[in-house]
Amino acid sequence: MLELTHASKIFSKGTANEHLALDDVSLKLAPGDFITIIGSNGAGKSTLMNSISGTFWLDGGNVRLDGADITFMQEHKRAKMIGRLFQDPMKGTAPDMTIEENLSLAYSRGRRRNLEFAVKKSDREFFRASLEEFGMGLENRLKNKVGLLSGGQRQAVTLLMCTIASPKLLLLDEHTAALDPAIAQKVLSITQDIVTKNKLTTIMITHNIGSALKLGNRTIMMNAGKIILDITGEERSKMTTSELIKMYSQKSHKELDNDRILLS
Repeated sequence: MLELTHASKIFSKGTANEHLALDDVSLKLAPGDFITIIGSNGAGKSTLMNSISGTFWLDGGNVRLDGADITFMQEHKRAKMIGRLFQDPMKGTAPDMTIEENLSLAYSRGRRRNLEFAVKKSDREFFRASLEEFGMGLENRLKNKVGLLSGGQRQAVTLLMCTIASPKLLLLDEHTAALDPAIAQKVLSITQDIVTKNKLTTIMITHNIGSALKLGNRTIMMNAGKIILDITGEERSKMTTSELIKMYSQKSHKELDNDRILLS
């Protein structure tokens, strides 16, 4: 479904600040896979996600989605097939537009729109029913501007926007990191429900090892631009956070230095 082959990315090439952010990374996802990614700061997690979404092009290797080579496809074209949610709740929505207007724009992604913008009654009822499942009262606030929502509410709306048009791939870039623990857990629960219900192929970066092992069906750990651990099946289901940290130290020959991970 998604396949990266020998992907490499070098920043500031040819300068004193040259940095190999992705080092010959190969990764393959089957349809419906839900992969969680953890690793230290600068491990290459976001660089990997950026290379998939088209934020920048790779210096080597290629990216294929549903059999099509998208290595040099522009980001806005990939966005019709790939949904992405960022850490910052302020990203991904138009704050001066209402919830239903934001959802309508996302719902029509990839389809031809009329010059005159209007939210259809049938779409409004669909949005209302979808938001009602979140249990956050957002179904009663369709006419409210998104900029008036709390961070958790806004992230929930953005999550629905990313998935409402059934993307081929969903990318979650630490999308709960800026939320307080209770709201973060709520958004993670909504995430799990949406991914499962729609059978979405998903990649999620997280700083929480517990969430990394609990959500999805596969966990990978990155270090220095490489994938050093790829855990699935029975091994993953029985693994504890302390065991995973120990495995990281054995594979990378250093201690995990991401405080957010260690304190999760």
